[in-house]
Amino acid sequence: MRRAVNKQPVLKAQDFYLLLALLARRGEAMSYPELAAFSGLSISEVHGALKRAEQARLLAFVDKQPSVIIPAFRDFLLYGARYAFPALRGSMVGGVPTAYAAAPLNALIAPSADPVPVWPYAEGSVRGIALIPLYPSAPAAALRSPALYENLALFDALRVGNARERNFAEKLFKERL
Repeated sequence: MRRAVNKQPVLKAQDFYLLLALLARRGEAMSYPELAAFSGLSISEVHGALKRAEQARLLAFVDKQPSVIIPAFRDFLLYGARYAFPALRGSMVGGVPTAYAAAPLNALIAPSADPVPVWPYAEGSVRGIALIPLYPSAPAAALRSPALYENLALFDALRVGNARERNFAEKLFKERL
């Protein structure tokens, strides 16, 4: 007996990462190679991510340019993404600060004596508890783009923050969207 093939599309972390990258460059027309260079993904990964995001109805192509569908993305971001892409923590490492330890939340939340969450990255300047980034190229891409860095850090605050940090992140995301 032949097994049924599951053709159900599934979002990957790189798809959501690319949507956050598109939001960082909102309003700018970008080719696939430019989007790949900006995000640190390959062109084929960009193509696949955009197609899966379109199937999930989080993205539409307007005049052949990818455009995030804001109401659908906002709902997924605030109510589902942290469950679909749970945070994975590690040990003490050097890296790039994220979540409440990075802008814009670090201006709103007073630091504590606890080690801050960081993305493990050789060129990072802060020592803290490892928080595996949404996608491996995220730290390098974030250091090149402050807007992308803020989007990724706010999402990490939604994933790992306490209630106060999540509320701040949610409020800031709603203002951006």
